[in-house]
Amino acid sequence: MTDLRFSLPKSTFRRTTALVAVTLAGLLAAGSPTSAEDGAGGAGTAASGQARALAAPDIPLANVKAHLTQFQSIATANGGNRAHGRPGYRASLDYVKAKLDAAGFTTTVQQFTSSGSTGYNLIADWPGGDADRIVMAGAHLDSVSSGAGINDNGSGSAAVLETALAVSRAQLQPTKHLRFAWWGAEELGLVGSRYYVNNLPAADRSKISGYINLDMVGSPNPGYFVYDDDPAIEKVFKDWYAGIGVATEIETEGDGRSDHASFKNVGIPVGGLFTGASRAKTAAQAAKWGGTSGQAFDRCYHSSCDSTTNINDTALDRNSDALAHAIWTLGTEEPLPPGEVYESTGDVAVPDNGAAVASTLTVSGRTGNAPAALRVGVDIKHTWRGDLVVDLLAPDGTAYRLKNSSSSDSADNVIATYTVDASSETADGNWRLRVQDVAAQDTGYIDSWKLTF
Repeated sequence: MTDLRFSLPKSTFRRTTALVAVTLAGLLAAGSPTSAEDGAGGAGTAASGQARALAAPDIPLANVKAHLTQFQSIATANGGNRAHGRPGYRASLDYVKAKLDAAGFTTTVQQFTSSGSTGYNLIADWPGGDADRIVMAGAHLDSVSSGAGINDNGSGSAAVLETALAVSRAQLQPTKHLRFAWWGAEELGLVGSRYYVNNLPAADRSKISGYINLDMVGSPNPGYFVYDDDPAIEKVFKDWYAGIGVATEIETEGDGRSDHASFKNVGIPVGGLFTGASRAKTAAQAAKWGGTSGQAFDRCYHSSCDSTTNINDTALDRNSDALAHAIWTLGTEEPLPPGEVYESTGDVAVPDNGAAVASTLTVSGRTGNAPAALRVGVDIKHTWRGDLVVDLLAPDGTAYRLKNSSSSDSADNVIATYTVDASSETADGNWRLRVQDVAAQDTGYIDSWKLTF
């Protein structure tokens, strides 16, 4: 995981990043609905689709640890690390690629340049599935130069690799297309994943219905943290952990510091797992998960001692199984059927750092309640979407949070589709999209929005 120790004031950061961000469009999702690029469909669908998902196999811990042993051996033979631009990184990539090639994946090595050295991403596609609906899982493969990087991030890389190999062993026939990735130069600032995303045409980005990131999933003093970016992906992981009686917490230490941020910044729904880095475990967390309070989740974070002895087997095993569960669940669910659309196209200005405004559309002629998978398509033009808080208001005034504000979400526009469980709401009536700009210096307006029943 990238170590970000410094940040700029908002006003400075806005202007510094504006030239990079101005062409990006997307969504930071929070709350209860599913989010996705408009037209892509969310990473999760209706409960009926998930009910048809196949059960995932158990991922053998011994297999995952065998990959870690290989990463350690590669580092030992190549100056003690697997960092970008060093021979240990390319040897690690070659090891992973050989496993995937033998298992029947179509692999692609993508090259980029960073800090004067050639870097590499590895992309592996499993044959079949709907190419317009892609579920991705990935992890960064590089270490820092000070050590072998076995927890950070051999653990995530090994879990993703073994889950991909489990797909091959099962000869899984998913409804969605499955893609796995190992990123280079994450430790230099998410370079590899950002290069991949930025070189995807917009049409190809919109086909990725969800990206799952694993970064540090075997910390020796572990916590069980779940990304809360996309509610559908989050729910899959939280439900799995609840099923084995393990409490989880929302992941905050790694916000913006791992490869999911590259996807989130262009509006692709993201989720993931994490067991903690340099932050100290609290007494409450130790009571809940075991381990040592007052001690870092990983005392060897970015250090030479991040070796094969720096892994908690239970955490690694659980997170590997959780990833497989997510791939099987999200990859084999059925698409939502088409529905009737109601749309409002009148522009509503959103005042800068001002009061909330609303756009209203009227639904009439429907009987009963709204569906459990009411789709809310949003097109908001804005120069800094991180300022925006967006809610759907039902006819009785009940608010459904679609998007929270975020000072790190620096791109423009909110062009996305959310899925809301509105089954307790009467369908007919006046529905409103409420938008508030909660910080200064930016302008925008509600362009259009729609409900699909």
